[in-house]
Amino acid sequence: MKGFIQKNHKALIKGGILVIFLAVMFVIPHYTGIWDSPITVPLLILFWLGVAYLILPEFFKKYRVVILSVYLSVIAYHFFFFTTAPDHVQDYRLNLINFMLLPIPVFVALWGYEQWRWLKMLKADKARAELALLTSQINPHFFFNTLNNLYGLVVEKSEQAPEVVLKLSDMMRYTIYQGKEDSVLLKDEINYLENYIELHKIRYQKKVEIRFDHDTKEGVKVAPLLFIILLENALKHGVEPLTENAYVHLNLKTQGSQIFFTIANNYEPNTPNENAGIGLDNLKKRLAHIYPNRHELKIENRDATYKAHLNLFPNP
Repeated sequence: MKGFIQKNHKALIKGGILVIFLAVMFVIPHYTGIWDSPITVPLLILFWLGVAYLILPEFFKKYRVVILSVYLSVIAYHFFFFTTAPDHVQDYRLNLINFMLLPIPVFVALWGYEQWRWLKMLKADKARAELALLTSQINPHFFFNTLNNLYGLVVEKSEQAPEVVLKLSDMMRYTIYQGKEDSVLLKDEINYLENYIELHKIRYQKKVEIRFDHDTKEGVKVAPLLFIILLENALKHGVEPLTENAYVHLNLKTQGSQIFFTIANNYEPNTPNENAGIGLDNLKKRLAHIYPNRHELKIENRDATYKAHLNLFPNP
């Protein structure tokens, strides 16, 4: 944004200089009488086209065909009038000035549009960079924890070790390749969540009730790695501190292209969770980027039960 301000500040200064030069261009000929020379107008036009090129080179290069066509037409009109009606030069001068000046507001408006479009692209690039950063922050400690548990299973020569390797491989592949996509099939996201749940079931040394019900339509797409944030919070801040009777219940369903996700878990009220809101803030920012005004996130927290409702309304 700072670069945009600096760029436009310089452009405004250049524009002011150009306006002054344009004024001088018409004042000097008026008081010197050189309007009567047939080469005055072409030289002035070529001079100011050169000035415009020096002040706004990118804009001039992009629209050089239009700009040159307009002012070459003015020059052609000028020579035609001098050739056919040399006795009426004074009468035609006002028309010539109009022909020279009328295109300028159009080019100024076009330049303003280019600046507006550049700002929109800058904001879009900034949003994409922020979204990529938010996505990269998802669940890195989960993979480290799972690798540590995998090491323990290998040492114990557990039969579950190969299963963990396969599930972890699938999850890492999904996170790396599908996670950077704008949207994925909902069924792939469900498979990712199920692998995540199964790995946690293997990891826990206590009884945990994790139930995932889903009733979804084929072909529905969703932005990747949204639900995992809520599931991770439920396990990390709900299940892990509890010593017994821990549960997590998930429900995912669709109506047309609309998606409704609910997750509920119990937790230990006396356990401090200073970092509990980080993942939720991450999710809110991603939703604002991906589903602006097309999502609902509702949190219920009472009686040692935490429940989150996430509803997504993709474009029809």
